[in-house]
Amino acid sequence: MSDKQQSIIGAGVPRIDGPDKLSGRANYAADNLPPNLAYGYGVFSTIASGKVSQLSVDEARKMPGVVDIFHHSHFPTLYHTPSSFAQGNKVEETRLPFEDERVYYEGQFVALVIADTFENARAAARRVKVTYSTDQAVANLDQGVEANGTQAGSGNHDRGDAASAFDSAAATIDVTYRTPVETHNPMEMHASTAWWDDEHLTIFDASQGVVVARNALSKIFAMPPERITVHAPYIGSGFGSKLWTWPHAIATAAVSRELGRPVQLVVPRQQMFTTTGHRPETRQRLRLATDGNGKLVSLRHEAINTTSYTDQYVETCGSVTKSLYRCPNLTVSHETTQVNRGTPTSMRAPGAAPGLFALESAIDEMADAAGVDPVQFRLDNYAERDESQDLDFSSNHIVEATNRAAEKFGWADRNPEIGSMRKGREIVGYGMAACNWEALKRPCDARVSIRADGTAFASCATQDIGTGTYTIVAQAVSDVTGIPIDRITVKLGDSSYPDGPVSGGSWATATTLPAIAGAARKALDEIKRYATGSNGVFAGASGDDLEVADGGLRSADGKLVSFADILEAGRYGSADGEAHTEAADSKYSYRSFGAHFVEVRWDPGISHLRVARVVSAIDVGRVINETTARNQVEGAVVMGIGMGLFEATEYDQRNARPVNNDYAEYVVPVHADQPEIDVILLDHPDLAFNEYGARGIGEIGVTGLAAAIANAVHHATGKRIRELPITLDKLMDDVPQARSA
Repeated sequence: MSDKQQSIIGAGVPRIDGPDKLSGRANYAADNLPPNLAYGYGVFSTIASGKVSQLSVDEARKMPGVVDIFHHSHFPTLYHTPSSFAQGNKVEETRLPFEDERVYYEGQFVALVIADTFENARAAARRVKVTYSTDQAVANLDQGVEANGTQAGSGNHDRGDAASAFDSAAATIDVTYRTPVETHNPMEMHASTAWWDDEHLTIFDASQGVVVARNALSKIFAMPPERITVHAPYIGSGFGSKLWTWPHAIATAAVSRELGRPVQLVVPRQQMFTTTGHRPETRQRLRLATDGNGKLVSLRHEAINTTSYTDQYVETCGSVTKSLYRCPNLTVSHETTQVNRGTPTSMRAPGAAPGLFALESAIDEMADAAGVDPVQFRLDNYAERDESQDLDFSSNHIVEATNRAAEKFGWADRNPEIGSMRKGREIVGYGMAACNWEALKRPCDARVSIRADGTAFASCATQDIGTGTYTIVAQAVSDVTGIPIDRITVKLGDSSYPDGPVSGGSWATATTLPAIAGAARKALDEIKRYATGSNGVFAGASGDDLEVADGGLRSADGKLVSFADILEAGRYGSADGEAHTEAADSKYSYRSFGAHFVEVRWDPGISHLRVARVVSAIDVGRVINETTARNQVEGAVVMGIGMGLFEATEYDQRNARPVNNDYAEYVVPVHADQPEIDVILLDHPDLAFNEYGARGIGEIGVTGLAAAIANAVHHATGKRIRELPITLDKLMDDVPQARSA
């Protein structure tokens, strides 16, 4: 392989989809406007628990442009899907739209108005009159535990005797942490545009998994999957909320078939807080213990999260705890409790994000109790192998990540005394936390064609959710074939393409690139057969003697012929290759590692807290695209700041109704909240994981960040905040440093 080819992997290649997005050529789900399109608008429940006792549509039907109004007494018959991840037909809410008159959460669809324009549909929806019989709602985790108890969850682990080791330890802590509901809020709202043609369903959906969506719709409509095509060529992010199909997409397809015309439904922003998922509320108890040398001897992580009345969703907060630190006696348990909210779903780094807030806060508290510097405590206790699976890590450079980030950050200059560091009138706090995420690889198919005009075409049904998948696929094709990036076309996000993975879990890159590379090599094998055939430009030569170079083949004597000329000589239109790759094996434990260091500034005079600086060192194997990888970590850091300081969906404890379900009152970081961010990418290829040595990078950056902020806040103020977000009211009372300042 030439230096030129090698340089394409790791290079900061500009996004090839950038021109389409900047010019407006990129079509998102709601940008598709087929002829005779009708528009849907939902009628959403105004109670969180009860039944629809009466639903009157007479006035709404008389409104201009109304085509029909659907509800539980007027809706086509559908079927349940097994909602199986293993079978690839999972949905988010297993209850079908309008399945009955029962209401389980505020903002649930109770009717759907279809009209000739969006404005007419919305106006008519507001004229639908709904009367409810109301039950007492369960509004939060504590109420759920009191009313319903808990249900056993998955992802549990136990080794040794954690209780006995705790009781006999030299130093112990027993603390409880809480995290609130967080709502995804991608810029592109959930939307579906569907139509039927000769019993074939076409749906453009804001989906992170077009193949799974197709399979689920196949079950729901009891029809073969080959008669369904799901498109998602561009997605305005999802953060996990668009992984699986929601009721609005099912309803859109159903009413389109019923009416015999295309239908589009966009979920309003307020209902994206209620009916398209969220990160659930958690309560986590951590009990840690060390011996006299500051080594962990006992660790218990017991988590409870809220779930809906229709589905059990487990937020596996202890998924990282099982293996990040060396500890012979460890227990991880997960439970759920039912509340009157919509079904939760994966949100960026599910389980690990809230779990590492608790674990890495507790690690700091344990370091204090043991009298050890927080960085040194971690270095002394990091696991060298995965004790939860009794496996070696395929690659683990967390010690290097911690040391490099600490040096870059200037941790050695930290005065450990609370409130001792100042810049002007601001008190400076330093904090850090480890970050961790599992590395996953799923089965994948791909197709690559080398065309007669010297270009290449690659396709896979996986999606680009804004992370740069289009670009890294093109990089992989260029890496194998030597064809320049600007002569490679990539098509993604179409269920008719070779089956690709869901874009979530940080597995898209590790899954897709080996399949793409394999397909490109098979296309090269075919073009070599053409070149060495009886009429080929290298007739009689062996394909093994031909080298791929500069978009063509070169013989041992230095003769170079372009792919285009090889194909032209044989009058072939293309050389094609398809490949299939399997999930990762179980020889090793595959994980990504890193460390965050955070500086906060606290001005007690005006009660102002800000994150001033973040240094993150991330070990994710080989970096495929330096620019997009760095961008992923930077975005995750900002999302972690939101988790740590701002974000919480709030519910009225009397009736379980959300009270800040809009962008005006659900607070997220803005430009003024951005700190200085320094990202260190270690770039150690993990060749045991896949041929490119790349692990996922999308999730890991958000894990641990909230804990690093909380630890820095403690260093600045002496306040140990164990409930997110860290709002000013939690800092303003009884702060000695605030009074002295």
